[in-house]
This record gives sequence, structure tokens and C-alpha cells, in this order.
Amino acid sequence: MSKSLAGENARQNQNTPNNAAPAKKSTWRVVDIVVLSVLGVAVGVIFWLWSAGYGLISALSIAFPPAGALYGGGWLIAGILGGLVIRKPGAALYCELIAAAVEGLLGTHFGFTVLISGLVQGLGAELGFALFRYRKFNLPVAALAGVLAGLAMGVNGAFIYNVAWAIEWKLVYVLFSMISGALIAGLVPWLAVRGLARTGALANLPSRGAATERAV
Repeated sequence: MSKSLAGENARQNQNTPNNAAPAKKSTWRVVDIVVLSVLGVAVGVIFWLWSAGYGLISALSIAFPPAGALYGGGWLIAGILGGLVIRKPGAALYCELIAAAVEGLLGTHFGFTVLISGLVQGLGAELGFALFRYRKFNLPVAALAGVLAGLAMGVNGAFIYNVAWAIEWKLVYVLFSMISGALIAGLVPWLAVRGLARTGALANLPSRGAATERAV
């Protein structure tokens, strides 16, 4: 009888850590919210500066406006950066929304429509991490999150704001948005997180070991 109980207790002790791990991993801490908020504000300033440069890009791409989408990846980095740093459900969306809100508050010719953009782009980035159940954060996953955020940005821009465009232009715009998402929003945040991890700035976060993780 005592052996049976001991065996049952041993099995329960073995199972408890495995069962508890996912809940603990997905639970948000105060430090997670603070770090994401700081990142969102910082990137929001970058978004605002990025918007200031869009006038030049529009002038350069006046002959073929869809080419301007290649510049769009700069507005996607908050979501991928937040997801790579905190590595929990909702991190990408939260960081992208905070950055968009800051951009809108600082003032941009896009007005507060940036909040809608932040929402759809954040959801796209979130999907990239969710497809791997928030367990993989290597370069291909970051690039995929950037591609999906770019897809969301492209569809939002081409089919909602530029409804008068020919369908061919819209499709090219979406494609260029995805390429920009992969190259700018996927690669740059991934490199940034590895660099931050080397400095020890991420010591209390899930991404603290990013500097030594495999790229693929």
C-alpha cells in the first residue's frame, strides 16, 4: 500500500512541472509590461521619424506608387521586436499598438488611422509567433512574423486606402510589403535582440539567451 502511494506521488511530482510550465511561460509579469511599454514608446518615436521620411519616398515612387511599400517595413518592427523580447502571447500586438499610439500622439499626416494600422500589423506579427506556439524565435520565425505583418499592412493599404488602384498595383503593393516585412521588420529586430542580449540588458527576460541561440 505504501509503495503504491509513493509511486503515485512520484508520478504526480514528475507531471506537475510539465503541466505548470506552459501556464508560467504565458503569464505576464509586471516587468514584461514595463519593458514592452518602454520598447513601444521608443519605437513609436522611430515610427514618427519614419513617417516624416515618407514624403520623400512618395516623391521618388510617384511613377509607380506600389514601390513605396518597400519602405513600409519600418512600421512593422515594434511587433516583431516585442515578440522576440518577451516571447509571450500578445506581446507583438501590444508593442505594435503602443508604438502606433505614440506615433499618432506625436503627430503624423496619417493621423490616428495609425492605430488601425498598428492593430492589423500587430495581429499579423502575432500570428507568426503563434504558428510555432511561442516556442521558436529564430531568424526564420522572425522573418515569417515580418512577412505576415507585411501582408496585413499591404492588404490594409492597398485594398482599404488605395481602392482606386488597379488590381495589379494592389497585388504588387502587397508583395513588396511582405518583402519589406521580412527584410526590415524580421531581420533588424532579430539582430537587435541578439545585440541587447549580449549586453545583459535582457537578463530578467525570456530572451536573455538570444545571443547564443541558433539562427535557424
